[in-house]
Amino acid sequence: MSDEPDREPVEDEPVEEEPAAAEDAGEPARRPRRPSGTRLLVAGLLALLGFTLAIQVRSVAEDPTVAALGEEDLVRILANLDAHEERLRQEIGELQETQRRLTTAGESQQEALAEAARRADELGILAGTLPATGPGAVVTLRGGPEGIDAATLLDAVQELRSAGAESIQIDGAGGASVRVVASTYFLDGEDGAVVVDGTPLRSPYTVTAIGEPETLAPALRIPGGVVASVEEDGGTVTVQEKPAGVDVSTVREPAAPQYARPDS
Repeated sequence: MSDEPDREPVEDEPVEEEPAAAEDAGEPARRPRRPSGTRLLVAGLLALLGFTLAIQVRSVAEDPTVAALGEEDLVRILANLDAHEERLRQEIGELQETQRRLTTAGESQQEALAEAARRADELGILAGTLPATGPGAVVTLRGGPEGIDAATLLDAVQELRSAGAESIQIDGAGGASVRVVASTYFLDGEDGAVVVDGTPLRSPYTVTAIGEPETLAPALRIPGGVVASVEEDGGTVTVQEKPAGVDVSTVREPAAPQYARPDS
């Protein structure tokens, strides 16, 4: 037997973990940067543009009338889709460039203010509160014996919008004019007039649209479209391409929202 007393087992001492390199240097740990509101806005716009293009292509592909069209008409539709896709790609490129400028380190306040002013002008044109000018087309519609109803005039506006029209106004006989915006409505009025946003307009109707002339004009001549419909009823439609530019000078007074409030 050994004369040495029994020793108690020694527990392992905990090993202290070395602090992170940032703490050794006396620097606080960096938190992950949250995406800014500008990045989220640009990302949302890019997603919306892509979704819009996908929906338009799918709707054309599923349209049963497309199968009955001739080769020339199909080529025209394909050209319109290609032009629309190109416009969307340009918008995506502009948004990406805007995102790059606004997120670059050391971006000046002046650049941010200039971008805000540019966006305000764009929104003013879309809302109809600012006049606009640019290349486009002028469409004149003259009704036959039955005249032109509100649905036909609305179809003309919708076809121009689908072809990429960015700003539209409608003039009637006698000088009455209405700027078309997202909330614009059309009603059949008395004595053959068409009421647009509460303003009676009479034939002939002149629709001025700003957009790519080579795309706007063919969009109205698609079989079964506005031109064919008016001519079948004995009327006439004149479409003039204006690469040199047209003026959309009629403006609307900005209306304060009655119910909507900023969510902030």
